[in-house]
Amino acid sequence: MILLMDVGNTNIKLGLSNDTKTIKTWRIATDPLKTADEFGMTLFDLLNQSGYKFSDIEGIIISSVVPSINYTLEHMCTYYIKQKPIVVSPKIKTGLRFEYTENTLGADRIVNAVAAYTLYGGPVITVDFGTATTFGMVSADGVFMGGLIAPGIKPSVESLVNTAAKLPRIELVRPATVLGKDTVSNMQSGVIYGFTGLVDYIIKKMKEESGCHNAKVVATGGMSQLVTQNESGIVDIIDRALSLKGLKILYEMNK
Repeated sequence: MILLMDVGNTNIKLGLSNDTKTIKTWRIATDPLKTADEFGMTLFDLLNQSGYKFSDIEGIIISSVVPSINYTLEHMCTYYIKQKPIVVSPKIKTGLRFEYTENTLGADRIVNAVAAYTLYGGPVITVDFGTATTFGMVSADGVFMGGLIAPGIKPSVESLVNTAAKLPRIELVRPATVLGKDTVSNMQSGVIYGFTGLVDYIIKKMKEESGCHNAKVVATGGMSQLVTQNESGIVDIIDRALSLKGLKILYEMNK
């Protein structure tokens, strides 16, 4: 079994994969204050509940956008599982070439690009609805051409609530109409339809500037289903497991 760890700013997505597919997934909170022992015992309990144990794990790969937690997780892997993890960075084998001026491309964007290109072919655009909303584009011949980073949906809502005294916390659901009739539906409409418009416009501009008008668009992340339910059909594929699939692909390249 291979342990896949996708460390985001809010959650850590864990996956357990055999030779053919990811057979189990979990989510735990990203908490930089937790120790290696606490993460180890959490993972022990999750595995045990599903009928697995540390000795079943033959390899580990980690993608992280939270540098402060990396040492703790790596230490947990070597101490409890007795495996040194592969850590995703621009330095590992990816099968792609990168047109990026600095070696600062986030591990999450590398993983998404590799997964989308390998699974769906190029040219392809990825849209990841996480703590930030990130876009990436890979050409037909496997070149990561660049992308964008926009605010995330949930942080945007939190900012709105925290800085506007009379605005309440809301449930993130898509209202039936753009024109809301009360404060809550006004906020829901502004957030959901606003981000839908943002995604539509950015993707159109990416296709226009790159000349890749036939690029597939692959969306992933917790809010992907909510935002991409629009009439334009600009998103071709929603793959909530894109990052874990990318980690498995990268593990096979670098083991």
